[in-house]
Amino acid sequence: MSRTPAFVLYQRDDCHLCDLALAVLAEARLPAFESVFIDDDAALEAAYGHRVPVLRGADGQELDWPFDARSAAGFAVRSAESTRGADR
Repeated sequence: MSRTPAFVLYQRDDCHLCDLALAVLAEARLPAFESVFIDDDAALEAAYGHRVPVLRGADGQELDWPFDARSAAGFAVRSAESTRGADR
């Protein structure tokens, strides 16, 4: 059974800030997330082009760069709590 990741990291190919964001998310021990590259998608480029990297939670909230491990971990907790609250 495949499960949709709770988080999506919008990023670009060859993006130094995106590489830094990946390291921060590893340090924060963020649960499984999906990497979505915006380079070849006009809609995603329009939405995230100047903002990447951007972390999006299942609740639709977004965390723009720059973020550190502490803020990413806090974002993950708030997103999980928000998602659980919506399921009740």
